[in-house]
Amino acid sequence: MLKPAVKYTFEENQSVRLVQVTDPHLFADPESKLLGVNTAQSLQAVIDTFLASSATADLLIASGDISQDYSATSYHNFVRQISSAQLPCHYLPGNHDDPRMMTLHMQGAHVFGQQRIIAGKWQILMLDSTVRGKPGGFMGETQFSIIDAAIKAEPDKHVLLVMHHNPILMRCGWLDQHCMANGNDFIQRVSQYPQVKGLLWGHVHQQINQYHQGPHGAIALMATPSTCIQFKPLSEHFALDDVQPGYRLLELLCDGSIHSEVHRVAGDHFTPDNEASGY
Repeated sequence: MLKPAVKYTFEENQSVRLVQVTDPHLFADPESKLLGVNTAQSLQAVIDTFLASSATADLLIASGDISQDYSATSYHNFVRQISSAQLPCHYLPGNHDDPRMMTLHMQGAHVFGQQRIIAGKWQILMLDSTVRGKPGGFMGETQFSIIDAAIKAEPDKHVLLVMHHNPILMRCGWLDQHCMANGNDFIQRVSQYPQVKGLLWGHVHQQINQYHQGPHGAIALMATPSTCIQFKPLSEHFALDDVQPGYRLLELLCDGSIHSEVHRVAGDHFTPDNEASGY
């Protein structure tokens, strides 16, 4: 049975603006570091960069790996830190998260774990690509059923699908071992729906902007940098990049098109331990 959506009312020709943050890897202790980067400070720098910009947004999307230590406090810390953005926050789990802990502790008046969002001319589906105990992902039949039922329930809405794992390979050898295992099948199946206009994910700690040419037109494929450490693109072995943490802004237009840009924290304050061989 399809669960109710969180609904937002927009003017007839108003686009929907999203800010996406992903993979903050927070700890209970705000002084803790991941491979040399204080993840609480880097998340705050990302939020401050957005707030200092001239950009506006209607919703905040958090696409997984909120926690690094599975602690209740790490989730409380996230809710506290993003409160300064003063935006409704919709989240989904990543492979570093405990979904049960998220449900219990990602709490707030404007914090939502529901999988369906109706906003203006758009339906945003927050999908669960995680596999318990494994770093890689898989899109199960339950999630396909949600997609199908949601589109049948709102056939006139354009659709953005959000998930944690990458459905396409990043040409990054070590990282592609942990992709969405049935990514090709996922893309082929969802591209059969003319309503699906974009796929958005985290997990890979780097940005990508591509298109899949489906039977009903081009579908945007978007990966977004982490708010903490960055993985070096096109690297066969584990390697960190020196580029700064970032976030993605998306504008979902009424005609079904998507305008999107990645923005990063200025300077070079967040420098990882480049001698690290994994995490």
